[in-house]
Amino acid sequence: MPKELFGTDGIRGIPGQYPLDNQTLYWIGRSVGRYLSATSTTPRVLMGMDTRESGPPMAAQIAAGLKDENVAVLSAGIISTPGVAFLVRQKNFSAGVVISASHNPYHDNGVKLFANSGMKFPDAIEEQIETEILRNCKAQAPANIPLLLTNHSLDEEYLDFLRGCQIPGANLTGMKIVLDCANGAASTLGPVLFRSVGAEVVAIHDDPNGRNINDGCGSLHPDRLQKKVVEESAALGVAFDGDADRAMFVSATGRLIDGDGVLLAAARYLCSVGKLKGKSVVGTAMTNLGLERILAAEGLSLVRVPVGDRYVLEEMLRGCSNLGGEQSGHIIFLDDASTGDGLLTAVKMAGLVALCGPLDALVGDLKVYPQTIVNVKVKSKPALESLSAVSTALAEANRALGNSGRVVLRYSGTEPKVRVMVEAERAEDVARWSQRLAAAVESAIGA
Repeated sequence: MPKELFGTDGIRGIPGQYPLDNQTLYWIGRSVGRYLSATSTTPRVLMGMDTRESGPPMAAQIAAGLKDENVAVLSAGIISTPGVAFLVRQKNFSAGVVISASHNPYHDNGVKLFANSGMKFPDAIEEQIETEILRNCKAQAPANIPLLLTNHSLDEEYLDFLRGCQIPGANLTGMKIVLDCANGAASTLGPVLFRSVGAEVVAIHDDPNGRNINDGCGSLHPDRLQKKVVEESAALGVAFDGDADRAMFVSATGRLIDGDGVLLAAARYLCSVGKLKGKSVVGTAMTNLGLERILAAEGLSLVRVPVGDRYVLEEMLRGCSNLGGEQSGHIIFLDDASTGDGLLTAVKMAGLVALCGPLDALVGDLKVYPQTIVNVKVKSKPALESLSAVSTALAEANRALGNSGRVVLRYSGTEPKVRVMVEAERAEDVARWSQRLAAAVESAIGA
């Protein structure tokens, strides 16, 4: 049964409007608190947020709801989403709450929940919490809720963990790295981390003001980073998103390397040291066909799952894999952490460059097949296979492309959109079928 509030990455919206109005936020807190109180005698919750100006008041509303269910609340302040996930697991909190809308602009925000394991709650628990929220969220929230006090000492424990995840034998001393911090959660953590392990850091977009998070910068806008890496003669560039759970990379020559390239470089290294479990990598429906083919040529398999790091993790646990991720830069190194972590991925990739040579050489033979994603705004989300015109266009595309390409149609888990992905050996086929399919979707359910 589809959930009304929770998407693939928590609850998203515009602060002040449902479902991020004060009443609903308060009842998110109370509903999570009721679930935790039923499963723990002394529940504790850790909260964190990115740099959006709406973060502190949203956190305060949720904390008020938690406290009214006798749940103790501690705030880590501005910290990455995976930082909260790590600390929840490490310090045995009952749950974690992150106020963030990841790569979205500042006027959006969201709520992400983590279980005691440091992983996202299973769908069934989210449904249970959602039912409780919807039952009560029209009730009035308390007035004059005080802001949360922050414990800044938790940052160092997270940074210690990241330093401990360095590749054995890799020496980052003197390596010049450019970090695009997206004016988000990595703005302090990123430079502190890499300087502490000896790297020479050039930081850009590291001055958040509450409204400039992801604004023409970060993982979705790497143009300036690409230029800066070349200008600085740096060995590596890293672009984080707003809550630093993903990272994109730039080689010394200015080439952009996405999550598929990271998976290839990491898989090759882990395989070379006998540590790639199952000789497999977990990707998603969006993972480029080029990665699948080059892995196969090297005796490795790619397992595809639906888009969303939670589904990547579920398959990794089921299949006993230790490497997986998404093209967008969410990479899971399961031997180290149970979530995608941009800072952790950056530590690993910097180590690979220090140990094995330039990033261009590590992934230079990866053939990236032409791929496009067309986003179509929609007014509703019926089953796509129930739309006859869409089904007909999809069948025609699949017949025409055969083994030389792929089509993926899916609803966004966080926005009212259909994402139309077409990938093929020829760019003209990509253009033709993406336009045809997007038009069919637009005609059927376009907003």
